[in-house]
Amino acid sequence: MKKKLLALLSVLMVASLALAACGGGGAATTQGEVTFWHAYGTGSAEEIALTNLLEQAKTDLPNITINVLQVPFNDIFTKYDTDVAAGGGPDMFIAPNDNLGGQARAGTIADITALVEGKLGDYSELSQGGMMYDGKMYGIPESMKAVVFWYNKDMIATPPATTDDLKALMEDGTPIAISFGCYHHWGFFGSFGGQIFDDQFNFVAADANQTKVADAMSYLNDLYQVSVENGWPRNDSDGLAPFTEGTVAAITNGNWAMGDYRTALGDKLGVAPIPAGPGGASNPLLGVDGWYFNPNSQNTEAAIEVALYLTNAASQTMMMDEAGHVPANTKVEVTDPLIQGLLDAFSTAYFRPQVEAMGNYWGNFCGTDQVFDAGTPAADWVATAFEGATK
Repeated sequence: MKKKLLALLSVLMVASLALAACGGGGAATTQGEVTFWHAYGTGSAEEIALTNLLEQAKTDLPNITINVLQVPFNDIFTKYDTDVAAGGGPDMFIAPNDNLGGQARAGTIADITALVEGKLGDYSELSQGGMMYDGKMYGIPESMKAVVFWYNKDMIATPPATTDDLKALMEDGTPIAISFGCYHHWGFFGSFGGQIFDDQFNFVAADANQTKVADAMSYLNDLYQVSVENGWPRNDSDGLAPFTEGTVAAITNGNWAMGDYRTALGDKLGVAPIPAGPGGASNPLLGVDGWYFNPNSQNTEAAIEVALYLTNAASQTMMMDEAGHVPANTKVEVTDPLIQGLLDAFSTAYFRPQVEAMGNYWGNFCGTDQVFDAGTPAADWVATAFEGATK
């Protein structure tokens, strides 16, 4: 994985030098009407910040009319792909790069490589990599996200540095809302030295590696049973209110929730990496949110201008300050210790693959209830998952 990422970043570095470092966000030069979709929750810090940006855009982009539709996150990819396949859909939408590879292969998002040439010099190489597939650019990066350990400083003075520390806290009665699930707990695989993919994105089905992944699952099962015994939340949505209300001391979740956490906890909010373990540092899945463009659109140039405006330094500073986004634009000055803490936590993250094999991960490693609720031994469950993934 590291070799492929280094190769990708080398390509991006060369590209960045060739692209004349001239990031977007200047005065509008294009006329038109642009429709975009987003999935930010109603009343969330993200939606409020975006609404403020769009109000400012009326002044800064007077030649472009921007229409917005909110689509629930669970529906946005299916609705978008269905509408595009039928010849419709919005001009653009913003979302994590969850489906970028599949959408690029299916042709439901546009290759914008030529259209953004010379316009992405201000965006980090890592974030640009998150918008690429097979050497082509399919989106304009907005922010980076991964699961981290959020804690209430009034309830935990020092966050747990190791998996043993975390387990001891929970067993001693400190209420912590671990978000169990195949996305949220990926980072713990690295803590135990386990791998899902090798550098070529083949599943690492060797017995020695399966043992390490099973050790991670067994550890997570221990935490899950402590959570059940104490009636603590076991996913990010159920843990939101208890964490913000101060009835649980910590929660594992992505930085998309930071705006809401900070609104509730203020200076009491702290952030740390998912704890390291006997196998090394944690490696949560690193995702990149970005703007994607509809191949059916007749207003692609105007849409790109809007996306560049919404990801320029001023816009990303607002999304950072008001919604906790970790900016893709390197011109944003990071002074917030929470944002810096996120960047530090992301330093060992696993770059989310866009390969087809990722579908076999979701299809075979997400039935964790078999371990947590049905009592299947972790080693047996992991062996079955790898067997199914490699067929």
